[in-house]
Amino acid sequence: MKAVITVVGKDTVGILAKVSTKCAEYNVNIAEVSQTILQGMFCMIMLGEVDSLQGSFGDFADALRDFGDSMNLKINVMHEDIFNSMHKI
Repeated sequence: MKAVITVVGKDTVGILAKVSTKCAEYNVNIAEVSQTILQGMFCMIMLGEVDSLQGSFGDFADALRDFGDSMNLKINVMHEDIFNSMHKI
């Protein structure tokens, strides 16, 4: 299964590396990533493979949210099943 991870905030050096490192701490493999800078705002979407997730999905999502808060970024994590269900309605 996969998680959809979105990151938005003021562009600074190392955002991709830091978020990827946090994912690696939970044994989440980044399968795909797309990023861009829009008028100084960093915007990224990642697909992470969570089949071998260390800990619960909720703990992972909370950790990334809190990590984003500490870096003045908005990070959201959504399970693939929820994402797919939302877009079928």
